[in-house]
Amino acid sequence: MTNTKVVLASRPTGAIEDSNFDLVTETLAPIKNGEVLIQIEAISLDPAIRGWMNEGTTYIKGIEIGAVMRSFSAGKVIESNNDAYEVGTYVEGLLGSQTHAISNGEGLKKLDVSFGKLTHHLGVLGMPGMTAYFGLLRRGKPKAGEVIYVSGAAGVVGSTVGQIAKIMGCTVIGSAGTDAKCEYLLKDCGFDYTINYKTEDINAKLKEYAPTGVHIFYDNVGGETLDIALMNLAQGARVVICGAISQYNNMGNVQGPKNYMKIVTARGTLTGIIVFDFIAEWPMAVKEIAGWIEEGKINVKEHVTEGLENYAATLKMLYTGKNFGKLILIP
Repeated sequence: MTNTKVVLASRPTGAIEDSNFDLVTETLAPIKNGEVLIQIEAISLDPAIRGWMNEGTTYIKGIEIGAVMRSFSAGKVIESNNDAYEVGTYVEGLLGSQTHAISNGEGLKKLDVSFGKLTHHLGVLGMPGMTAYFGLLRRGKPKAGEVIYVSGAAGVVGSTVGQIAKIMGCTVIGSAGTDAKCEYLLKDCGFDYTINYKTEDINAKLKEYAPTGVHIFYDNVGGETLDIALMNLAQGARVVICGAISQYNNMGNVQGPKNYMKIVTARGTLTGIIVFDFIAEWPMAVKEIAGWIEEGKINVKEHVTEGLENYAATLKMLYTGKNFGKLILIP
């Protein structure tokens, strides 16, 4: 049996290039005692991948040159020498961007596909959904009647944050880069207000939609967007830094917040969210989000492409805003 995989050929110095990746086909070795062979059916492409391509270690070690591109992937066990995983079991984990993966079970999570289709476990029921859930509820600590502003709101994290905030009784403002994405947030996700950051003035719109200030700012974008949000905080505001997708291609010269002293005058807090800190609690969160989906309180949108040969082109969508919904690659 063969495995086809996407490997890191070189590290990008700015935007991702096709030449940063190679497509390699290899013969799989027989699985050993305690191992399972997984046929991967879906691969999650997430903004964090760009950071993982850098050398060194932050919260996780960078991908080595020649190694399979790291990703959360889901699939089915097709061979097993591990009593904990029967053939036919659906699993998810950091299995990489490839057609097959061999695992000893470490870091592997069994999936209950009765809680949603397989791809949902890579999005709203997977790492992005968990990031939204714990980032908002544990870091943002929303209260009914508060105003939350979510940047990058049309992505799976942002849209899930906004919809959970609505469940919590908040007024929700989201910014996105197209009118279609803004319409989706209003009509399908129940946001109260949206801002097209490419055609509208974020600062003016925040003053219009949140005249007494923003209580929670959930940031997926960074840069100028973060600076503007800081100038519109209510007293006691919580700023949750999830990502900075506007900065990922220029991490050597990051545009930091000039208005950070607004945290002081707002008597606010600025904190970050790394979802792996809450991994023991994921099953509880998965169950609750799945319940909200079943009740029609959370809408899910996915953007699915096919073929490992299209890996580079698909990944680039994340950093240009061309994807609309959770980005999934079917190998």
